[in-house]
Amino acid sequence: MNRLAWKFLLLMGLAWSQLSMAQVEPLSQPEPAVDSQAVQISASNLGIPAMSVTTNPDGSQNYSVTIQILAIMTALTLLPALLMMMTSFTRVIVVFAILRQAMGLQQTPSNQILLGLALFLSIFIMMPVFQEVNRQALQPYLNEELSAQAALGQAELPFRQFMFAQTRESDLALFLDLSETGAVNDEDEVPFSVLVPAYVTSELKTAFQIGFMLFIPFLVIDLVVASVLMAMGMMMLSPIIISLPFKIMLFVLVDGWAMVIGTVAASFSL
Repeated sequence: MNRLAWKFLLLMGLAWSQLSMAQVEPLSQPEPAVDSQAVQISASNLGIPAMSVTTNPDGSQNYSVTIQILAIMTALTLLPALLMMMTSFTRVIVVFAILRQAMGLQQTPSNQILLGLALFLSIFIMMPVFQEVNRQALQPYLNEELSAQAALGQAELPFRQFMFAQTRESDLALFLDLSETGAVNDEDEVPFSVLVPAYVTSELKTAFQIGFMLFIPFLVIDLVVASVLMAMGMMMLSPIIISLPFKIMLFVLVDGWAMVIGTVAASFSL
């Protein structure tokens, strides 16, 4: 019985060794047929051409879609700077910031509220300019009546008229001297790179003038409250804590927000 068991185990070991040493060949799969004409793709069809400029019979040039998209994306990055430097936004936001400081309110209204109010007020003030740009440049360009360069030239004219109306001659002369442009005989001869900084400088001057006029009534309240506290011997009490409710009450009684917004809008000769 023991011999039969040993023989059985020996046969099983030999069989297992034969199975483990056997090499199993992988099944070969037939390769799919490939159409050579479908695989051959020319390099020119792999994407949009990087640059393509065509000249029209009238001498104007048309740029490829890639260049147009690049120009649009670049313009979008410059949009915040154009909004602040070429519109009424600078004057409005500076006046609102000075008003908040004059009232003694550090975070009320918040920066988001002031920026939103300044943005929509700027849109209201600049709406005639935007309508003129839409009529002279945007709609003719969309109707393919003007090329891109001609549309930009037409869109520049309403902004130039608006900025010239708000720019002081002294500021314009200053930047003309700094740029060594020399004397100009007409507004059309003033470069755009000179007009924009001169306009921003004039806007800052006007905003600080309006802010100074807003500061005076609140300053008077602070002086009166400080004098009363000193006369009462309450020098350890901050005058700002006592004067702040009087400032808010005065501002509400005179309808201050409507007065300030109306004054800023009227300063643009609307």
